[in-house]
Amino acid sequence: MAVEDRVRELAGELESADAGAMEVARARHLALVKPPGSLGRLEELGVRLAGISGAVPPPVAESPAVVVAAGDHGVLERGVSPWPRGVTAAMVDNFCAGGAAVNAIAREVGARVSVLDVGVAAGLRDHPLLRRARVRAGTDDLSRGLAMSREDAARAVAAGAGLAEELIESGGVDLLVTGDMGIGNTTPAACLVAAFTGRPAREVTGRGTGVDDATLELKAGVVSGALELHRPDPGDPLGVLAAVGGLEHASLVGVVLMGAVCGVPVVLDGVVSDAAALAAVALAPGVAGYLVAGHRSAEPGARIALEQLGLEPLLDLEMRLGEGTGGLLAVPLVRAAARVLGEMATFEEAGLGGGEAAG
Repeated sequence: MAVEDRVRELAGELESADAGAMEVARARHLALVKPPGSLGRLEELGVRLAGISGAVPPPVAESPAVVVAAGDHGVLERGVSPWPRGVTAAMVDNFCAGGAAVNAIAREVGARVSVLDVGVAAGLRDHPLLRRARVRAGTDDLSRGLAMSREDAARAVAAGAGLAEELIESGGVDLLVTGDMGIGNTTPAACLVAAFTGRPAREVTGRGTGVDDATLELKAGVVSGALELHRPDPGDPLGVLAAVGGLEHASLVGVVLMGAVCGVPVVLDGVVSDAAALAAVALAPGVAGYLVAGHRSAEPGARIALEQLGLEPLLDLEMRLGEGTGGLLAVPLVRAAARVLGEMATFEEAGLGGGEAAG
């Protein structure tokens, strides 16, 4: 079976979140010892977790993991970032050494870190945290031609799905967080967001690593030119990924798909993860019910992508680092939402009658 067929088969295995469990969870919230709706969006998060797990109360995540997908980008040659390509490999080494922000935050929330090389141009040293699934040594320049072939895009999706399946089935992971590393990768992210939402380049293009006004203008022009060159069809998600995506974006599509197929919540990080989620939902619309928006990235494309996905972010800390950092910070909220449904007493259990004290 061709890799693209395997990706489509995986998308076809997805079952929608359990609407019945969600209704039971809403009813249980009304019975808990609190005024209705007083826990705000934490209540709806618990309902979403019930739909994902098909159980009320939903399980409390005991073994979260962040997948940091890494790849390099040919479009960097256009000057869209001041950072050199070699930083991607250097940061992968730093992730493996435990010295990056994602490592510090993962330790704080009790999550394991797994780094996936799907397209780092430079050679990488072996390490227990590093999973090798390199499709190619970075993409081509998306502003002058296809970023990669459809086969490459499908192989990257399959690589992400394979790692997610391994973590869930063999590693006992019960909550996935998406992360990324790739110098220049907010440019393909902007292209993907524009392609799947129909919004113009200048609305979805942000400063990434903090570029100046002149570079931001150049970057938006590159995104606009790539969209004009390829005219990506959102009805062909793999074609969009091949034309204007990145290898790490495609692999995160696989992480998202496999998490949903396995009934595991997937917490999105920033604009790269959000862009990948748009592609995953285009492949399998039911994926949306398995997603949690960890935070609102400062990148404008992230806000637009989350609006398209119908997701309200749990946090807004003006972060734009990537790596999975913002998604990891939301892990305690995900756990709390499940724990509330499972551990709070009902009015009846507390001897307070049918909820007369709720007001």
